[in-house]
Amino acid sequence: PRPGDLTLGWIRDQVLSVLDLGTRLPAHEAAYFADRLLVHLTSCDARREGQWEKVAWWDFIRAEEMSAEYQTLLGIGQTRNLVATRAEVASTRTVGRVIIEALLLWGLLGRGMDGDADIDRVLNAPTSEAWIDPWEAHLRSLGVEFVLGTRVREVRYDAGRVTGVHVSAREGGDERTVTADHYVCALPVEHARLTWGPALRAADPQLARCDALQADWMTGVMFYLRTPTPVVHGHVNCLDSPWSVTAVGQAQFWNGRDFPRDYGDGRARDCLSAIISEWDKPGILYGKTAKECTKEEVVAELWAQLKDGLNDAGKTTLRDEDRLGWFMDPAVTGLGGPDPQNREQLLIHPTGTLYNRPTARTKVPNFFLAGDYVRTDVDLATMEGANESARLAVNALLDADNSDTERCEIRELYRPPELEPLKRVDEVRYKLGLPNTFDLG
Repeated sequence: PRPGDLTLGWIRDQVLSVLDLGTRLPAHEAAYFADRLLVHLTSCDARREGQWEKVAWWDFIRAEEMSAEYQTLLGIGQTRNLVATRAEVASTRTVGRVIIEALLLWGLLGRGMDGDADIDRVLNAPTSEAWIDPWEAHLRSLGVEFVLGTRVREVRYDAGRVTGVHVSAREGGDERTVTADHYVCALPVEHARLTWGPALRAADPQLARCDALQADWMTGVMFYLRTPTPVVHGHVNCLDSPWSVTAVGQAQFWNGRDFPRDYGDGRARDCLSAIISEWDKPGILYGKTAKECTKEEVVAELWAQLKDGLNDAGKTTLRDEDRLGWFMDPAVTGLGGPDPQNREQLLIHPTGTLYNRPTARTKVPNFFLAGDYVRTDVDLATMEGANESARLAVNALLDADNSDTERCEIRELYRPPELEPLKRVDEVRYKLGLPNTFDLG
């Protein structure tokens, strides 16, 4: 629709038409879910932060009272499979605002994503080639020095400022203190908070609140295949897989690349990259959780769940003879043993997470935070959220330095102008202690 044409009735009809396409949802459950979306769409920012942030998505959509199809598709599939958070505890504000509205609804309606209705976007080459290597080369050209194999031990604080960062070689050895005028901490939160000592935490209480932020496992395996196997032009979401499996066939998106020529020994023609978001439930092959399995068992179990989700009576998408090899994220160690570890976990979003997320600017004038756990408008553990936090940190640093350098542009998620009047009405109702106009229970 054109600006001004967006109405709640039209949105509801579009949601119902999508839910009617390829699902077995009972009509009354689809209608109820569409109505709950209208409640969130018309909720003001204050209600979202003060009320819906405290309500689990599972409760908001009354999943407990609904069919298994409803629970799987609209509860688990939107939380555990996509952001590794259980629907029973996932924040309604985050799920409703970012996943349902920004990523799915406005994308499907051609709003908020450059006017493009393609909601599933991936890089057009391997991550290192499309993004990491060019960015590294650019930074080096600007004089940035990368010091590899170094572990941050402590961010040292004294007399109101950060005075240095104590570092050492990763496996022990030489230790030293690095000093600078300003410090940007861009570590993942589960690693960053270990480097903040009592004095630094006391200087800014929001640092201590980061201890309440939670991370979970969301990683997987790349399967190298003999035959091109795109499956779909986008991501695969195996909604009923016990390990909450998602996947994407990568070669189809790498324009200008000849997969067997450019990668490997020439035998592989595709890479199916699969992610496990649920590491604590039994699988279908061994009856063990992913953490209880050895690395080889995880691979076999994941492959079995992919086949279970993609192969049906009329079509065989994945064949054992096509699988040439695999690669698992090396950050995962100790599988099948008493203490499995994952050095690269994902921030998850249970209720109340927003209240513990820090701002990029801290109360320490020369110390700034960047990472997907920092409070941003994106409000989700994503590359976009990390990018926005970095822009906020740079702007805060430039302000602290009284620099006249142009500030980074900060872009907010799309807000349909047609819904703003309804949100203003809801703001008044929220202040009066009244429910949202469309919240009929």
